[in-house]
Amino acid sequence: MARPSRVAIVGGGITGLAAAVRLRERLPAGTEIILYEQSGRLGGKLRTGELAGGPVEFGAESFLMRDPAGGESAAVALVRKLGLAESIVHPSVGQAALVVDGGLRPVPGGTLVGVPGDLEKVAAVARPVADADRDAGQPLLGPDADVPVGALVRARLGDEVVDRLVDPMLGGVYAGRSDDLSLAATMPALARAARVEHTLVGAVRAAQAAAPRTPGTPVFGTLAGGLSTLVEAAAAASGATIRRDAAVRELHRTATGWRLTVGPTRDPEQVDVDAVVLAVPARSAARLLAGPASEVAATIGELDYASVALISMALPEPELPELSGFLVPATEGLLIKASTFFTTKWGHLRRADGLALVRASVGRYGDETSLQLTDEDLVATVHRELSKVLGVPLPTPVDRHVQRWGGALPQYTPGHLGRVTAARAALRAAHPTLALAGAGYDGVGIPVCVRSGETAAEEIITALGGTAA
Repeated sequence: MARPSRVAIVGGGITGLAAAVRLRERLPAGTEIILYEQSGRLGGKLRTGELAGGPVEFGAESFLMRDPAGGESAAVALVRKLGLAESIVHPSVGQAALVVDGGLRPVPGGTLVGVPGDLEKVAAVARPVADADRDAGQPLLGPDADVPVGALVRARLGDEVVDRLVDPMLGGVYAGRSDDLSLAATMPALARAARVEHTLVGAVRAAQAAAPRTPGTPVFGTLAGGLSTLVEAAAAASGATIRRDAAVRELHRTATGWRLTVGPTRDPEQVDVDAVVLAVPARSAARLLAGPASEVAATIGELDYASVALISMALPEPELPELSGFLVPATEGLLIKASTFFTTKWGHLRRADGLALVRASVGRYGDETSLQLTDEDLVATVHRELSKVLGVPLPTPVDRHVQRWGGALPQYTPGHLGRVTAARAALRAAHPTLALAGAGYDGVGIPVCVRSGETAAEEIITALGGTAA
């Protein structure tokens, strides 16, 4: 490259930080990287807090250890790169439960996000419709077709399998409803198998057989010091100039790159850069793209998000089952959609003072009225519902915290992947020094967000004349 470049990253979540680390690795010395975060805190949905004097995650709690191809996930690779590998810990209790008819039943094995590959194994939780999953002599899905998960499973296995298994498990990830969520976007392995297999059970078995297996390898991990240590390490390694409380309000093309308008309308700052990574939610990105790429903005601006609240409580010596937590079908009529027993699930969080840390998630897409409750009412309702599900009156919390995440989880409707691919291709063709990254496009979870940020960074590196990895 003829001269050092100046690159702006809009968004200080793990996606933007992963992009900054990759840019620092690949671009020449002297490259200026400026990261803008509109809030006062980096990390996005990674936030380690404190409850009753001990650490607890107020956002994402863990990451997948392996990627779909069987190698280590992008999150693990980043953790290693940043020198945090020795801090990785794994769940000491992995068994979770489902709330069925008001009581807890173990999550049955042999399913793929709740879709069974063995109907007998799920019979204690849900009764599949007999003989509905017939071989019609052709694949379940056409080569380019996409359908809602719920529609496919209801047609093949009946409502109970969806309502009692698929919906709570898929909803635990997306806070959405399987009748609205894209099969190709949320369950890509099953979608691939469904383009070949003639029955849904056959597609589940094929997807499970194709998944790389490493016996004895933990599925999930987290960091003993809290996931905020990953945020801090990435920010330091990036060498970026970090601008907190700095909202990027406008983005315009210049003769040599891009001009960002930053800060309040009464006292705006104009910043010129050579390239930009937009690592913000799709609607925020759409607002910035409305001028330079209106068609792309219209496409990504259609993506909707679910809001959730996470209620954490410290309880003095409660009677908790030996479970990592439980999931709640919407049909059970509870406010809680999922709960995690932190000090049971994670050995490193167990406390000498006997306090148990319990977290519940509230909020489903399309039913955000529950989030209008006050913090005190949310805590009281969650405490009451936990006692009901567990069948014992829980002690009064000695401490509690309510974390509200507005617009936290993207809702991928059928056709999402095709729309995103087309939008990115159009943006790359017209503006190669502008890249999109984040959960709004590529999926949820820390590994996906890290990989998305790194991929966007590599696009910028190539556009600036460098060599991408």
